[in-house]
Formats: sequence, structure tokens, C-alpha cells
Amino acid sequence: MEVDGEDPPKKLNLPPSMNRPTVSLETQRINRLIDSNHYHSPSKPIYSDRFIPSRSGSNFALFGLEPSPNKDGKEDGPGSYAGMLRAALFEPDTPEKRDVVTGFSPSRKIFRYKTETQRPVNSFSPLGGAGDDESPGVSRSPVKPTRNILKSAYKVLDAPALQDDFYLNLVDWSAQNVLAVGLANCVYLWNACTSKVTKLCDIGIDESVCSVSWALRGTHLAIGTSSGTVEIWDALRCKRIRTMEGHRLRVGALAWSSSVLSSGSRDKSILQRDIRCQEDHVSKLTGHKSEVCGLKWSYDNRELASGGNDNKLLVWNQHSTQPVLRYCEHTAAVKAIAWSPHLHGLLASGGGTADRCIRFWNTTTNTSLSCVDTTSQVCNLAWSKNVNELVSTHGYSQNQIIVWKYPTMSKLATLTGHTFRVLYLAVSPDGQTIVTGAGDETLRFWNVFPSPKSQSRESKIGALSFGRTTIR
Repeated sequence: MEVDGEDPPKKLNLPPSMNRPTVSLETQRINRLIDSNHYHSPSKPIYSDRFIPSRSGSNFALFGLEPSPNKDGKEDGPGSYAGMLRAALFEPDTPEKRDVVTGFSPSRKIFRYKTETQRPVNSFSPLGGAGDDESPGVSRSPVKPTRNILKSAYKVLDAPALQDDFYLNLVDWSAQNVLAVGLANCVYLWNACTSKVTKLCDIGIDESVCSVSWALRGTHLAIGTSSGTVEIWDALRCKRIRTMEGHRLRVGALAWSSSVLSSGSRDKSILQRDIRCQEDHVSKLTGHKSEVCGLKWSYDNRELASGGNDNKLLVWNQHSTQPVLRYCEHTAAVKAIAWSPHLHGLLASGGGTADRCIRFWNTTTNTSLSCVDTTSQVCNLAWSKNVNELVSTHGYSQNQIIVWKYPTMSKLATLTGHTFRVLYLAVSPDGQTIVTGAGDETLRFWNVFPSPKSQSRESKIGALSFGRTTIR
């Protein structure tokens, strides 16, 4: 084949007398290509198309090894090299026939896909295996699995005559694991351990129960009535031990602080009652301009938060008769109130149908922290004592229950099942379960919060509580 502008190469035919250096170099190069197996460059080795490592040029010091000569002082066949390779890869003391770490024989293919070999997930981490504890400044914590919150209630109690009234508080759960429910003019007790139902009292056909609240030890129950009286009952003996006057209209909100009971009424006032004193009340708090429908003491018993139908959230201290803090940002009635058990002075409040917002306040610095629009009437709020989460129940228009992560306020779960406004909420003593009540005359139980670290993951309610029964 010819190339344009060039003649074909011709065979060199030089006389022997012409011994030019250039010819000698060309001849040597051709001879090397013809018989490369017999020529060795004095400067560097020549390799074929397969890579065969030259041990004479290997840097064994890089692995802390030294080449071992055979009996004749020369490197021998594959045995010595295989031994050094095994020592470099699998440590010098590794058995020759089977690797105790990975469990395969050197005679097998090293890169063969091994389905029988199981390694922990974190051993594939770029930070190293599980035994790599020497890495400085590296924190190895197991990945937390996402908590699965059941979207349906695991138990339903029928509660005939449970009122559909936003301003009442008819459900409370005691420290002794007993649920108190006000139905019309009666109060019933449901033991969560045995599922036994007990009728505590009947306050008369002319009156109705407007609120119930357990004392902190869970043996005495306060009952607010439609006539404005407050009754104290011994739940163990099913006996009324005291009746206290003071309000002119119904008592829809109650809150305990040690031996002090606070009662909020439709007459716009809050009465502080010390059950150790003979007087029906020791002080009267005035500040709301409409019905008081929400009351909660802080966990340290130093502050009382009250919400009213005047859209106001007020904070009182132990000795004041006038509010020390006023929050007026809500645009509807404030019934939902919850103090954080995790951060001192952190208060959450929720507004009614025209507001629909959950707001957070720092009562220590008297500042507004954040606001979340829930798109529904906020009826109740409760903070988990086990984790930094809270639950809200709602009315118009979705009747949902939402579990929130604080402070991001990301939704962990939205629970539905009630067909009326979810007006009532209480938390079990172990902090894992909530019970909700609605005008659909049902009480529904939900597992929404994780257990405390010191307890089992199983709720104290027990297997006997599963199913659907009637509370009266």
C-alpha cells in the first residue's frame, strides 16, 4: 500500500564496509523486537501483555515484610509469594488453609460473591467497621428507626350522653390508671388495668357534670357542676367528702396544684381553693371578660395559665389576684393549654374555630416564640413527658388528632376516627397512651408516644382493654 507523496520503503542493501552508527542502532532495535525473550535491557525490565509482578522490584518494606529466600538462597515458585501475599492481606498469623475472619479458603476465588458471609451494616461505613473505636472525634450512635404510630384507635368505649360542648372538660386519667368520665349527671370510673367500670356518683337530675379533675395522687376527684358548686369525692370509697360554693354559674375548668384546686367558671372568675382550709376559697382571680374554659398549672406549681372565651391567655403566679402576663394574639376562644415538662416556662395554647392556631410562649422572658396554623379548631393540647412531642385534638372541620415534633412542629401522625369534634383529651400515667372523647359518644384509645427509657414498651393498659365496650 502506498502513501501519497512517498515511495514504498525498500530493504536496506549496504556494503559491509559502511558501518554507520545510525544503521547499527536500527539493527539492534529490530533484533530486540524479533527476539525479545533473549534480550534484557540494562536499565529496566520488559513486561508482556499480562501483568506479572517482579518481586525483585517489590517494596516489601511498605507492608513491613521482608522477602524470604528458599534453601538455595533464591526465590522459589508460587509458594513463597503466596505466603507473603497472604501475610500482607490477612495478617501474618492467619491460618494457611482457612481464613478465620471471612471463612473462605485461599484456594477459592477471593472476589467471588459470598452470599453466606454476613456482616453488620455499620461495617460498610466509610468510617470503618464496628470495631474501629480508635477513630478520634467520631461518634458512633445507632440509627434510630422511625417510630410507627398506629393510625387507628386500638380500643373504643361507648360513652352515651357524652356532651358535645366545647367549653367543658369531662375526661381525666389518674395516676392510679383510672379514667373518670362525666356523662350527663353521673361520673363513671373505668379501671384501665382490669377494664372494670364503676359508677362514682349521681349529682341529681337537676344538675349536670361540667368538669372532672383528679388530684395528683389519683385518689380524690374534683367535680364541677352546672350549678356552680365543686364537689370532692374519695374514689376508693365512692364517697363525697366536701362540697364547695363560690361560683354563680357552671364550672367548666378545674386544675390541681398539690392541695390547691383552681376552678374556672362561666361567671368569668377563677377561685383558688385550699382543701385544707375550712373556707370554700382562699382567693379570687379576675381578669377574663368571658367564660373561663381552660386551666393548667405549670409542672413546678408556680404559674397558672387560664384561657377564656374572650380569646385571652392569662398567666398568674401563686400569690397574684391579677394576671402577671397577658397574651391576646388568639382570635377565638382559648381552651387548649399545655405546659412543657421539658423546658421551664414553655407554654402552648390553641385557638378555636376562628383562630385554628397553636402558639408557643416563653413565660420566663414574656415572648412569643412561634405559631402554627392547624387548619382546624384546636380543642386540646397535651405534651408528652417521655419525649419532646405534643398532641393536639381538633374540631371543625376535620375532627383529627395530630402528633407533633417540637420545635420543628413537623407532623408525626394524623389520626382520624371520630365523627364529631374531639373535645376531650387525657394522657395515661405512663405517658404512652391518650384517650379522646367526642360528641359521637365514644372514647378512643391511641398509642402515640414512646415509653420512658426506664419502662417496658408495653402500655400498662393491658390486653383486657382491647375491643369495644360501654362505660356505663
